[in-house]
Amino acid sequence: MAQASDYTALITTQHADKPKFMAMVAVVAQCFSDQINVMQSIPAAFDLDNAVGVQLDAVGLWAGIRRQVRTPLNVYFSLDTVGLGFDQGNWQGPFDPSTGLTSLDDGTYRTLIRAKIAANSWDGTVPGAAGAYANLFAGSASNIFIQDNQDMTMTVGVSGEIPSALLRALFSGGYLPLKPEGVLANYVVPSANNTPLFGFDVSNQYIAGMDAGSWAVPA
Repeated sequence: MAQASDYTALITTQHADKPKFMAMVAVVAQCFSDQINVMQSIPAAFDLDNAVGVQLDAVGLWAGIRRQVRTPLNVYFSLDTVGLGFDQGNWQGPFDPSTGLTSLDDGTYRTLIRAKIAANSWDGTVPGAAGAYANLFAGSASNIFIQDNQDMTMTVGVSGEIPSALLRALFSGGYLPLKPEGVLANYVVPSANNTPLFGFDVSNQYIAGMDAGSWAVPA
């Protein structure tokens, strides 16, 4: 970290014993030291892992995604609504309208930015799209897979842990443009938690048969 003493220490003995001169140089040098320290702090303040608040907003704009999502999300916590209970629904903030969430918290927004950065560099392949979507579910037990149905439609599925209502809304809301133009994408999640999706003649972490897989339901 820059300090005024870095500069005053360079003053020769001929002038170092002049208190007024030394005080003047220290005051002038301090403003430059402060400027250097501010400039050196900027990279860390706008680092995706460390940025908060307006700094994170700026990072999101660079990536091309805003904190205020363009589609209202009906994802608030509710005891009486399936999929919006404990560990699923998002708490409603004091200024969030009852029709949906308009502003993401820092943690969710940071996750969305990471996924958006991956989407921006998508190579057009199915594995590349799946890898970009996987950023939304990093650290969870959810597994993402994509199936090209060969009829101008594709299925984007999540198996394993059912994502929270907020992540499901971001996942299926078109915030990550990871499909060819004109292709219809269907977004599905398992109907039972911690299970693969049901399918015949397949048995893996994504799809499984009777007594293992659960029905796919729209995200």
